[in-house]
Amino acid sequence: MLESLITSKTRIKLLLKFFLNSNNSAHLRGLESEFGESTNGIRLELNRFETAGLLCSHSEGNRKVYSANVNHPLFIDIQRIVHKHLGIDQLVEQVALRIGELESVFLTGAFARGQESSFLELVFVGKKVDREYLEMLINKASLFIKREIHFRLIDSDEKESILQSAGKEKFLLLWQQNN
Repeated sequence: MLESLITSKTRIKLLLKFFLNSNNSAHLRGLESEFGESTNGIRLELNRFETAGLLCSHSEGNRKVYSANVNHPLFIDIQRIVHKHLGIDQLVEQVALRIGELESVFLTGAFARGQESSFLELVFVGKKVDREYLEMLINKASLFIKREIHFRLIDSDEKESILQSAGKEKFLLLWQQNN
């Protein structure tokens, strides 16, 4: 869907990198190796985003590090578009809201790092969650969003130790139960 609106593949990769997880930051050479594209094309798109105010940058040594400008008036709208592109909004609607004692859902793996992938990796946190029912909902959601979904179900007691051992940048909170 996004490919028909935005014809630049580099621009789409940058949108995923910076607007899926607002904690992501990167420098030009890192993006070059991650995307497998020339620095000139990436630099051009970074400059466009920075001029538009969508990205901000700072220097770390001799590197210019870019990150999403979360204060930009369009930040939340762009983030929602990226979520819809990946099917995250539909996934939450199809799965998280129907499971019972679910506490939170995290996106992990390549997409949490802002990289393209053929599948979504999710971690579901809760107590007394029916695994078979969850698998059925995941399969339905996978067909609906046209993306393979890998998931892990963990008990809420395990949540903190797993998040701390993996590092926070690898887990992106998608949904949390309101108490």
